[in-house]
Amino acid sequence: MAASVSVKEANGVTPDWTVKTAIRFSTTDNHNPGSNYPLSIPKTGYRYSYWKTLVLELAGEFTKINNIKFYCDGAIGFALGSGGKLLIGTKDAGDSGLAVGSYDQADGSEGVTGYAMDDGDNGHAVYKGAGYTVADIETYTSGSPLDVDSDDHEAAEKTKCVVLQVKCDTVANGAAAGAQAAETLTWRFDEI
Repeated sequence: MAASVSVKEANGVTPDWTVKTAIRFSTTDNHNPGSNYPLSIPKTGYRYSYWKTLVLELAGEFTKINNIKFYCDGAIGFALGSGGKLLIGTKDAGDSGLAVGSYDQADGSEGVTGYAMDDGDNGHAVYKGAGYTVADIETYTSGSPLDVDSDDHEAAEKTKCVVLQVKCDTVANGAAAGAQAAETLTWRFDEI
């Protein structure tokens, strides 16, 4: 037998964990915002989506799962402008994954903008602190993936999480309105 692995998104205070095969970035804390609460282009400065917390949930029969990584193809095709990016929370040393118990609900001005994860006042409780940074996900590719979780998982449970957020620049800097192209983000792990 093999492990059964699903990606789940966290929302709400508790949080609630929902199985996801695709995610949509928006300006609300909802796992399925549809076309409601789009991220609009700012006239000046930046706007942010609400951050998304994703985890692998392990089930089934397996001996051990470890060496969990996360990456993209190195070229996110969103038209976010020269300063826009798809961001991921990272740690300065060790695994960058967020412990499930350190989940922090996304917030902001619903329908307008989320708070930047690294905002000193309203950002994510972990990623606004010392020893943590927010990076461009394009940095992490199959040849150089983000180390999320090196722990040995030997039973059904959730792994450490990744936290993602979209940052959008202005039209003058190249941001374009409308639905953006789908992108593939990849989890990789070892199973024994």
